[in-house]
Amino acid sequence: MTPTPPPGDAPTPSVSAAAPPLRLAYGTNGLTDLRLTDALTLLSDLGYDGVALTLDHMHLDPLAPGLAARTARVADTLRDTGLAVAIETGARYVLDPLRKHHPTLIDPDPDARAARTDLLRTAVRVGADLGATAVHCFSGIRDPGSADADSWQRLATALDPVAAAASDAGLPLAVEPEPGHLLSDLAGFHHLRTVMGAPDPDVLGLTLDIGHCQCLEPESPADCVRAAAPWTRHVQLEDMRRGVHEHLPFGDGEIDFPPVLAALRDTAYQGLVSVELPRHSHAGPDLARTSLHFLRSQLRLCSEPSAPAPDRVPAVHGGGGRC
Repeated sequence: MTPTPPPGDAPTPSVSAAAPPLRLAYGTNGLTDLRLTDALTLLSDLGYDGVALTLDHMHLDPLAPGLAARTARVADTLRDTGLAVAIETGARYVLDPLRKHHPTLIDPDPDARAARTDLLRTAVRVGADLGATAVHCFSGIRDPGSADADSWQRLATALDPVAAAASDAGLPLAVEPEPGHLLSDLAGFHHLRTVMGAPDPDVLGLTLDIGHCQCLEPESPADCVRAAAPWTRHVQLEDMRRGVHEHLPFGDGEIDFPPVLAALRDTAYQGLVSVELPRHSHAGPDLARTSLHFLRSQLRLCSEPSAPAPDRVPAVHGGGGRC
């Protein structure tokens, strides 16, 4: 069962009979073989509403000179293409060319933690300049030589200045539970909020990865959406199988998507719903097209409850489900 947050900690989720339509996006970590301008043009031409922009050496490098000018050019392109944007910070080797996702926010070395904190504060500045919906981050993998209590405290301390910067910028920091990390599930997210004194969800919110819910949460992905609704500020979406952390194209996993999309709609989620296929960049343009087709077909199932439902939902890679 999804852990219940501390009493008084949960805001009432906004539920509306006339919820706004879901805004579909695609992650640039699945388009790394394209120039950023080409990727944004592709997504706009396909009909996406937004983009989840991973700051990386090939797409708006956060560490290279001239960041402000380069960010301004990206802002122009976003305006021309009509795309909303969320900022993601999951680049594999942006800080350390030899160790994936290092250093982390829970690294025992304070200078290493500071490097990750600085990167996230840079991401907040970029997000503010681009009018982003949220800035995403994650905890990092447990250090085997550290007690969990120490790691949680390091995480909270490292995030404090980032959350303050996000609050000043008026955009939420959205922490992602990541399988195998210190903060790996929704229970871990609520534990972090407790350690940090239950900050406002518009300061410290949640990135909810639907595949991760399928992978390891005890509740169904749709139930996770509803339980996490008060805190969710960014959503990532892909197919996945139970117990296997592998991002799959839609239809290649086990997720029943119409109930998930219905839960997002019914809880009046207002951020971006972004396809995340970081290991499929070689087929990025084609998967961007087929993923949008799939999601639109699943949304139609939720929007027309009176229509007869087929025994099997057509999809690009098979699979599907009913609301």
